[in-house]
Amino acid sequence: SSSSSSSAKSSSSSPGTSLATSSISLSPVSAVDISASHSPRWDKSYDVCICHSEGDVELVSELVSYLEGQPESFRCFLQLRDAVPGSAVVTELCDAVQNSHCWVMLITPGFLQDPWCRYQMHQALAEAPMANGRTIPVLKDVDRKDYPRELRNIYYIYMGLKERSFRQIRDTVMRCEYPLDAGETSAHC
Repeated sequence: SSSSSSSAKSSSSSPGTSLATSSISLSPVSAVDISASHSPRWDKSYDVCICHSEGDVELVSELVSYLEGQPESFRCFLQLRDAVPGSAVVTELCDAVQNSHCWVMLITPGFLQDPWCRYQMHQALAEAPMANGRTIPVLKDVDRKDYPRELRNIYYIYMGLKERSFRQIRDTVMRCEYPLDAGETSAHC
């Protein structure tokens, strides 16, 4: 089953949330020893790469603090904080995308109008165009009609209540790296 569809389907039919997760209840994520040295988590440098517009730095900083403060201590790539000074911006972004298990795209009006954000989105899609659950779009203050065409085959999280949305993002990242079905192995996305 698709980790993004299992965690992102909604029964809501209100405008802008037809594919959103704002009305679902997520099941608890099973306990997995992600710190074990044999865990596929360590195959990549980051658990999650956050793509966002410059105007959303404050919200993204809160999200990163939340994810890094979880018991799993998610390793997040945040460009302003983690890019190597003196390196080419494009090189740093491409490395972060390739070395992350999944990518959260905070799609806001600023994201939609920023060519750099569109570039980041395309880089993530080029890295794994059909990898279920690896690309996690999060809509904030954006109507469904404005959802990027390139992402229309991917369920998204609609950010209403920040605390609930952060929890949904965390659960989706966990499902990407550690599938819940008992018959699945601990392989990551």
